[in-house]
Amino acid sequence: MKNKAICTCTYEPCPRKGRCCECLHYHRRNGELPACYFSKEAEKTYNRSIEFFIEDYNSRR
Repeated sequence: MKNKAICTCTYEPCPRKGRCCECLHYHRRNGELPACYFSKEAEKTYNRSIEFFIEDYNSRR
């Protein structure tokens, strides 16, 4: 699967890995963002909250 090769999510038991639409819908339902929105360091925390994304984004500017 082409998407799985470029997926930045490090959460290995995830059944949505490489299935971008499913992943996006799952995280939106939970008030979160998928791993691909976060920096490499922030992604490893598995904190997918929008608040954490804003902190991560602002720290990269």
